[in-house]
Amino acid sequence: MCELLAMSSLEPATLSISLEAFSERGGLSAPHKDGWGAAFYSGRDARRLRETGAASRSSGIRFLREQQYRSNLVLAHVRQATKGAVSLENTQPFARELGGRMHVFAHNGDLIGLEEATGPELGRIRPIGDTDSEHAFCILLARMEPLWAPGESPSLETRLDAITRFAALLRRFGPANFLYSDSEYLYVHGHERTQEASGRIEPPGLYSLCRTCPSKREGRNPRPIEGLTLGLTEARQRVTLVASVPLTAEAWEPVEEGEVLAIKGGRIMARTGAAEPRQERGFQPADA
Repeated sequence: MCELLAMSSLEPATLSISLEAFSERGGLSAPHKDGWGAAFYSGRDARRLRETGAASRSSGIRFLREQQYRSNLVLAHVRQATKGAVSLENTQPFARELGGRMHVFAHNGDLIGLEEATGPELGRIRPIGDTDSEHAFCILLARMEPLWAPGESPSLETRLDAITRFAALLRRFGPANFLYSDSEYLYVHGHERTQEASGRIEPPGLYSLCRTCPSKREGRNPRPIEGLTLGLTEARQRVTLVASVPLTAEAWEPVEEGEVLAIKGGRIMARTGAAEPRQERGFQPADA
């Protein structure tokens, strides 16, 4: 299976240790050697870098470390190919324009039978490559397109409802962990994945880590956030990281099976899903 990494922060930050630890999963400490990619948002657009080789041996990762791109929102992916050639068009994260902003998507898991069952849903939006992950992204965009009519900015509740229904569809076909952003929010869906300890496909499919850092103006030295560089000595920082496996020794929390998170500025703004028994439930504003 592929692996995922995302960051949402209040102040622009540079992924450092976290990105390096994540890249080691691409062919060094894990077998995901068939490509990697990262998207760094800047406003409504995103700077995207992708390669078809192993991330652990990539000069592109060294380039990112040297450039020190600062962003409030980052999505990254390392690939272990199960469907589709090892090629650029099959390398995630995928990106398309919708509603005058760049939408970015990354997924891990095998969605067996999805393309045959949902082909008519695509409409005008078609995959460039031949992976089930990109097909899933095109379905999501087809469902989101009516919400982003010219001059429209859908509410978070409306967006989350569509994304939660989409996530429920994907779970019928296999592991459906994904990261998605419309440049304003980071959306995270946790499901299940092949666990390294047992070899079984089961939850959790993603983990999250939330950290805050007070400013010097509050009379305390900012506590460093492992894996991140803020670069602003006076700013208060709040960060949420999401990854397929914990990348640091900190207390990462599992994303519940079937749960969808909406994150902005490092804060989880709302949650849906993850009901007991496994049924979808309605929109719930988050407490933190």
